[in-house]
Amino acid sequence: MNKLLYFMFLFFVGSILGYFLELFYRRIRHKKWINPGFFVGPYLPIYGSGLCIISLIYNELSIVNLSGFVIILLIGISMTLIELITGLIFLKFGGIRLWDYSNMKYNYQGIICIRFFLIWMVLGGIYYYLLADKFILIFNYVNNNQYFSFILGVFFGLLVIDFIYSTNILVKIREFVIENNLIIKYEELKNYIKEVKDKKKEKYSFLFPFNQPNNLIDYLKSYNKKNNKRNKRILFNFLYKK
Repeated sequence: MNKLLYFMFLFFVGSILGYFLELFYRRIRHKKWINPGFFVGPYLPIYGSGLCIISLIYNELSIVNLSGFVIILLIGISMTLIELITGLIFLKFGGIRLWDYSNMKYNYQGIICIRFFLIWMVLGGIYYYLLADKFILIFNYVNNNQYFSFILGVFFGLLVIDFIYSTNILVKIREFVIENNLIIKYEELKNYIKEVKDKKKEKYSFLFPFNQPNNLIDYLKSYNKKNNKRNKRILFNFLYKK
């Protein structure tokens, strides 16, 4: 088995499955369809990277007959570390929160929390007992298809283009963040733009929420103004109750 091609396949599958997992999670929790993640397309590379890492853990540690619980625990730790590293990179260098666990117990900077650590362990258990060997069977099957390499090539090509486009958006937001000394919640900003478009009865782009007729900076300014009003109201209520 070509290991490089296998991990490319896992990255492809994990990125797409993770996207739809997050998409429906947001739909259930927020009652809205929000395009999740930093990228435009239907993929979340953080899940693709995670699937590659947990597969590596499974393949290497199963050989030494390590117990299933320990492997699942390591999977949970690995996914939490991926969240931590990714979240810190965007927060420290971009001033952006791709997700926010601040309202959950036992969280660290709103980036990781015990609840999602346990969720990663549950998903790790599903992978360990139900999916790990099946992924190998699926790979061996599709690898014999002449279109398989072409599909992977198209996927990674689109990913590179998407990265360039999304990074350009990130740079614009980062400039605003630095200038105004604040932190932007990425999903909240997308949702805010949707609310503005809905109120004006204008068309909202699900895939390109930041590529609207209005200047992105105008949305950022009004979004910041709204948050300032909300924060003042929260502070007033807190002081009034005191």
